[in-house]
Amino acid sequence: MKDLTQEEWREQIAGDENAFILDVRTDEEVEEGKIPGATQLDFHKGAEFVEGLEKLDKSKNYYIYCRSGNRSGQAGVLMDQMGFNNTYNLIGGMSEWEGEVE
Repeated sequence: MKDLTQEEWREQIAGDENAFILDVRTDEEVEEGKIPGATQLDFHKGAEFVEGLEKLDKSKNYYIYCRSGNRSGQAGVLMDQMGFNNTYNLIGGMSEWEGEVE
């Protein structure tokens, strides 16, 4: 897993045709807005979260975020252990996001 700043995240994802944006926040947090195109899997759901990860294509490039960057960092480490090759954590998460939300 690699940590990316907001600027690095935007630049890298803009040119990545194999990108998959993963939001690991709770339903309540997602109601406040999410990064366009993101798929949500709630990190706090434990086994259900892992089951959701197991269904994902490991060949994709995963851009992971949460509210502050903590849960997404943990999710990235877990995904690396599960065999995902390219995981990127958004430093500061949504708390510092200055981009578009849906």
